[in-house]
Amino acid sequence: MRADPPTRPALRFYVVAYDDPESVRFVDTVQAFYVERYGGADRTPVDPAEFAPPRGLFLLGRLPGAGAVCCGGWRRHTAASVAPEDRAVLRPGDAEVKRMWVDPTHRRRGIARALLAELERTAAAAGCARTVLETGDRQPEAVAFYRAAGYTDLPRFGVYREEPGSLCLARDLTAGPDPLA
Repeated sequence: MRADPPTRPALRFYVVAYDDPESVRFVDTVQAFYVERYGGADRTPVDPAEFAPPRGLFLLGRLPGAGAVCCGGWRRHTAASVAPEDRAVLRPGDAEVKRMWVDPTHRRRGIARALLAELERTAAAAGCARTVLETGDRQPEAVAFYRAAGYTDLPRFGVYREEPGSLCLARDLTAGPDPLA
C-alpha cells in the first residue's frame, strides 16, 4: 500500500526589500547560524539594491497563522559585477541565490523546495539562464538539498574562492523546473 504524499502547506511568497525589517530579522538569523557553523558571518558583500527588481528579488514565504517562515533571494550578475578572477566561472545573467532559510520549526514540509522553485521560476522569468550559489561543507543538509534539486558542482567563486570548505553549485534553468518541486 502506497502512502499519500504529504500535503503542501498554503505557503505564499511576497516580494520584499532586502533591508525590510522582517527581512533583516531573517538575514540576522541566517548570519547567526553561519557564526555557529563557521565561527563568523558570511563575508560576501551584499548591497540591498542588488535584490530589488529588475536586478534581483528577495522573498518572504508566509503560512496562514504562522507568519513569515522562510526567506531567500537572488541577484543578477552582470559583466560589470563579475570580478575578473570569477569570469571563467560566473556568466552575465547568472542569478546568484543568497540567504535561503527556513525557520527550523517549519522544516521537513517542502517549504525549502517550494522556495527554491519560486526563486528559480522568478529568475528564469527575469531572463536568467542559470542559478548559482555558494555554500559550505559544514552545511551537509544544504549541500544534499541542492544536489537533490539538480545542482552540480561549479568552481569556487567570490570571497570564498580560496577556501577549501567552500562549495559552489549551479543549475541550468533552461532545462525546465526542478522535477522534484
